[in-house]
Amino acid sequence: MEPAPSDVLSAALNAIVAGVPLLLVQFLASVALLAIGIAIYTTVTSFHERRLMTAGNPAGGVVFAGAVIALALPMAAILGTSGRLLDILVWGIVAMVLQLLTLGAVSLVFRNLRAAIEAGNVAVALGLAAGQIAVALLNAAAMIPN
Repeated sequence: MEPAPSDVLSAALNAIVAGVPLLLVQFLASVALLAIGIAIYTTVTSFHERRLMTAGNPAGGVVFAGAVIALALPMAAILGTSGRLLDILVWGIVAMVLQLLTLGAVSLVFRNLRAAIEAGNVAVALGLAAGQIAVALLNAAAMIPN
């Protein structure tokens, strides 16, 4: 026997009412962590992404886009696998630290990274963005419980 349409609608509404507050807390915590991560990242880098983008420097935009995506990927993975705010906060901070370490490692590989980005060298910017996104994907996969 199938449930009455009103029962199905009532169950759906109850699920939404119960789930929306949790969704908002998790989403807002993730957005806050992402904003903090971006602020820290742009403060730590030797080049100024916002200024470069405003000046029309495509390399600055590529680097900034890579950093934003790389910071968001692990947080998306933890959001998809955990309902705990503490997990989101802890693993969001881990993701930020790993991205800063990735920036340091890529800076060692690409000598004069700052000069190349400021000169608009998109090839170098893509190398940095690819490294960041690759580490973020591995980080995100490692966060997903087996």
